[in-house]
Amino acid sequence: MQTKSTHHHKHPTPLELIATKTETRIDTRLLAQHLETQHESLFKLVSTHQADFEELGKVRFQIGPSPDSRTGQSMKFALLNEDQAYLLLTYSRNTARVRELKVRLVKAFRDARLTADTRKVEYLPTYHRLHDGIHALASNSPNEHFVHSNINKLVNKAAGVEAGQRATAPLAKLSMLAVGQTLAAGALHGALDHHDGYQRVKRVLQAFEAIAQPLQLTADNNG
Repeated sequence: MQTKSTHHHKHPTPLELIATKTETRIDTRLLAQHLETQHESLFKLVSTHQADFEELGKVRFQIGPSPDSRTGQSMKFALLNEDQAYLLLTYSRNTARVRELKVRLVKAFRDARLTADTRKVEYLPTYHRLHDGIHALASNSPNEHFVHSNINKLVNKAAGVEAGQRATAPLAKLSMLAVGQTLAAGALHGALDHHDGYQRVKRVLQAFEAIAQPLQLTADNNG
């Protein structure tokens, strides 16, 4: 596999993985970008040795836009699971760039596993605990849906998460959401009604945000 160049520079895009219902995968188009090689040659390795890759799971072939196309041209690509991604790199020349990418892939897949575990063990239980508490206070209100939504917004703000980004929140943000939800659920205890509960949650999460946001900024700057 021939690379476009041998000099190193900052990678143009993050090494983002794709979470499916059963596992995490990576796009061969993205791998080609980070290896600075033509996707055509990388994809050919997967196609030629497809039987080898499918010893490690089903290869998911798809059609999507070519990153280099200015006319919207489509191309075939593959979504590889963790083992398949490592196998692909063993079929590539063991250059400094390939070795660097192996290390980054190990870290990316490790973080994906930690994030999935955190979502299952910390985020989802605290989410259900919080919303069970909201339901207990607001079940007789025709506006119960808005109470759930408004408290979610308070948690998001305290954790530094934008609306609609919970499903793809990274590990650090997911942990912040779990802590925020735990604090919010605790604040609901003893509330007179959902109005009182909302105000209690708001006060607790404002205090949490004052502590959490500077820590997040420091982590982002160091990252």
